[in-house]
Amino acid sequence: MKILLFGGTGEGRELAAWLLERHIPTLVCVATEYGETLLPPGAEAHVGRLDRAGMERLMASRPFTHVVDATHPYAVEVTANIAAAAAGAGLPCLRLVRRSDGEDGCLRAQSMAAAADRVGGLPGNVLLTTGSKELDAFARPGLRERCCPRVLPMADSLVRCLELGFSPKHIICMQGPFSRELNVALLRQYDIKTLVTKDTGSYGGFREKAEAAREAGAALLMVERPGRETGLTLEELQAALEEGRV
Repeated sequence: MKILLFGGTGEGRELAAWLLERHIPTLVCVATEYGETLLPPGAEAHVGRLDRAGMERLMASRPFTHVVDATHPYAVEVTANIAAAAAGAGLPCLRLVRRSDGEDGCLRAQSMAAAADRVGGLPGNVLLTTGSKELDAFARPGLRERCCPRVLPMADSLVRCLELGFSPKHIICMQGPFSRELNVALLRQYDIKTLVTKDTGSYGGFREKAEAAREAGAALLMVERPGRETGLTLEELQAALEEGRV
């Protein structure tokens, strides 16, 4: 067995560690050098963003037996490219899915643009925990000034925030995971009235954000997933690999 793992997520890193412990040869694909630093010690990494052609070349470069897609549930295009490249290479592609953790009672939006429209009509400051790639919709005059983007501590994330016109004093560059207590402290420090998040599940700290919003008296606005996926949870995937059912 030789695994090509497209990771970068919390459960992707956990799976990489699990495979490493079992001495299963694995190459972990991450988009950035920063992502590589988060991998378990000893994990072999391929660093850099890949299009479909790049994925196909990588799959052909070694005798891989399985491709595992553990990318983010909102990375729709990447997931489609991985599946297509694996099909072209004749390799089984296993999709690691993240359980939804969206709670009843929170505000919901179908897209980032819809979320920006929604918070545009709500009072007070807004904490954006949707990632630096999803900030364009909120960078509109009158809304941008109220928004506090929380992004990874990477130069390109900070530059993107500044280029979109977000105030430097409102930009929070931090690496998670974030506890409920830390989320509460940030909500109170920045006088946040609405917290915007994706349906990131337990690995994305959704529960900690939801609990913090309740404690701090802030509204919680969740941008729903692009669609319903089929695949295996981390535990199911580990069992299938261990038992040789895939």
